[in-house]
Amino acid sequence: MAAIKTIGVLTSGGDAPGMNAAIRAVTRSAIFNGFKVKGIYRGYKGLVDDEIVDLQTQSVSGIMHHGGTILKTARCKEFMTVEGRKQAYENMKKHDIDALVVIGGDGSLSGAQQFAKEFDIPIVGIPGTIDNDLSGTDHTIGYDTALNTIMWCVDRIRDTASSHERLFIIEVMGRESSFLALNGAIASGAEAAIIPEMASKVDQLSELIQSGFRKSKNSSIALVAESPVTGGAMGVAERVKKEFPQYNVRVTILGHLQRGGSPTAQDRILASRMGAAAIDALMEGQRNIMIGDDDEKMIYVPFSKAIRHTKTIDTELLDVLHRLSI
Repeated sequence: MAAIKTIGVLTSGGDAPGMNAAIRAVTRSAIFNGFKVKGIYRGYKGLVDDEIVDLQTQSVSGIMHHGGTILKTARCKEFMTVEGRKQAYENMKKHDIDALVVIGGDGSLSGAQQFAKEFDIPIVGIPGTIDNDLSGTDHTIGYDTALNTIMWCVDRIRDTASSHERLFIIEVMGRESSFLALNGAIASGAEAAIIPEMASKVDQLSELIQSGFRKSKNSSIALVAESPVTGGAMGVAERVKKEFPQYNVRVTILGHLQRGGSPTAQDRILASRMGAAAIDALMEGQRNIMIGDDDEKMIYVPFSKAIRHTKTIDTELLDVLHRLSI
């Protein structure tokens, strides 16, 4: 551990509410323990382009309640090459950075895993993604805020749906993960969640029409996970128009509304705990691991497990949604 004197911190991939709280926690916990801290702007791109600055305690004052990330984030094709990663490593040495804390999702941690392997760098990851799709952790930073944003939006759409007796198809983010769609549907009282995990087992649209959109209701709302498997909200709406033309259907794609906004208390607390735990991990000699949340306890998860895409939804929640949608 004597070799680590300076720790670099960066945010990568899609932004998520709570990333600033994580940056704050990493910075202050590191300084508290006697380390110097370097902030790396625009993720791996900043590491390649040498956008690296000193961070002090005051550098992270007043940022906790802001969404997004003060360190910015950007895509970096150069980092996907051996030459780009070598340049990033040279810039780390130039600034005397001995270890990295990477805040991001599966793509960011995959990059961290490759980088650590090639140059023998101690790297600790913090799961920052609204998708909640990283294995080894109950929750990722930003997920709770995004879920609350979806609930807030659907509550307002419900007013219009009821007034006009319409079927609303609402698309939410999640790519290959349906946590936002399923839990968003339960939290907002939606009649259905159309998700890729169930596509091969049941015709979710027909099930919605037959059991959800009934004469006893003057409106119905279905949340759809953005995915080639589900066809997204537009694909589902086209099916309704062709197969069930008697229904008045409308589409809302929430898009990047889900990414922004002030983080919830849960995300601020989770980010703060994970940021502090990342510094503890480095002090313990840990490397190539992600900080995870296991039943409210901070744990260390190997990168290889975190990015394995084995995290699955709880099918019992589908039953709950089905029973409550009558």
